[in-house]
Amino acid sequence: MTFNEEQRAAVKKFSETATESAHAGTLVNLVFSSGVSGELLKIKGTLRVIRQNRVMQLENYFSEGRVSQENISYDEIEERITAHFGIAFYRIDLNDKNGTASLMMSKNGRVTALIPGALKRALSESVSAGISDAMTNLGGNDRLKNHLLTGKEPFLIELGISDRNGRVHDKRQSKFRQICRFSELVMEQIPHLPKDGTLEIADLCCGKSYLSFAVYHVLKFIADRDVKMVCMDLKKSVMDFCAKTANKLGYDGMCFICGDIADYAPDRPPDMVISLHACDTATDIVLDFAARWQATVILSTPCCQRELSKKLSCETLSFIADRPALRRKFCDAATDALRLLRLECMGYTADALEFIDPEDTPKNVMIRAVRKSRRLLASPAIAKKREEYRAAYRFLTGTEPSPFV
Repeated sequence: MTFNEEQRAAVKKFSETATESAHAGTLVNLVFSSGVSGELLKIKGTLRVIRQNRVMQLENYFSEGRVSQENISYDEIEERITAHFGIAFYRIDLNDKNGTASLMMSKNGRVTALIPGALKRALSESVSAGISDAMTNLGGNDRLKNHLLTGKEPFLIELGISDRNGRVHDKRQSKFRQICRFSELVMEQIPHLPKDGTLEIADLCCGKSYLSFAVYHVLKFIADRDVKMVCMDLKKSVMDFCAKTANKLGYDGMCFICGDIADYAPDRPPDMVISLHACDTATDIVLDFAARWQATVILSTPCCQRELSKKLSCETLSFIADRPALRRKFCDAATDALRLLRLECMGYTADALEFIDPEDTPKNVMIRAVRKSRRLLASPAIAKKREEYRAAYRFLTGTEPSPFV
């Protein structure tokens, strides 16, 4: 595609920012999306160190499910952006530890580069120091540990993840990895969230709120957004502790409520609903709440999926159901598959991913959903999907599922 001078300037400005982010070692990922052809769906670039060489590893996602990888040098980033933008993709998002930036092309060909001033200033200050820091942060498999969080964040110290010097306690390394991974997933959802205004976030069944504090920190101080976050749980003593911690940290956008999530009614639809290890049917309550209120993004990690195990009544599956250990594993997978299908019936694109290494926790499946247009709910495709869900539920349990919200 041939760009005019103004369009070329916008592409170059964004490309230079992405290159600076890589050289500074603060780049989390670079995501090419809104594909032109439909064959190449997405490209995701992350920093790696391969045989002591700093590279950006590009993962190419194709429509048939194939994924290919290639490594490019930092100096090739600008060239790759120029080659793909407007030709293969209409949007590129840069997620950096210091904030986010976007390069977009509208349907009428208008090119816009959104690069916050705070991000540009942070990159100019850190680019020289970032290279040496990145080189010393190697993992055992040559992967660059480019976490959003370092361990020195005040909320990690207050919650006992790190000591007063910012060193993560040995016994809390697993929890720290969990928090870091969740933070990265939240950053990846920013392109789906409203670009302006206050972000409304709900953490339901929040417990001690490790992830609540992490999400607030990431959106408020890294993404530079105004955030109003409601965290809810049944344990009053825990909510009181979290409220005091938030007050001590100056996190005035956080609110902790002791109560039943089934009774929660927000002032307006939340932009994001999160939930970590809500027990058994509590996860279903969270998902139905999020869909009923048309939350834009849902991130939920289920816990013990016992309900289907009690209801499973299918003679065809008796060869699994009659073996308790296999019955439990089957019901875990089937329950989450039904949840994904139910979300799709309510107008979401939904998938399941491995949230964290199973060595850290066996409860490592995350349900991730993004709301599509509400108008799609009346489409034949959604009607077919709903019948598919009802048929699957009837097959497994012999009963009818609860109605859609």
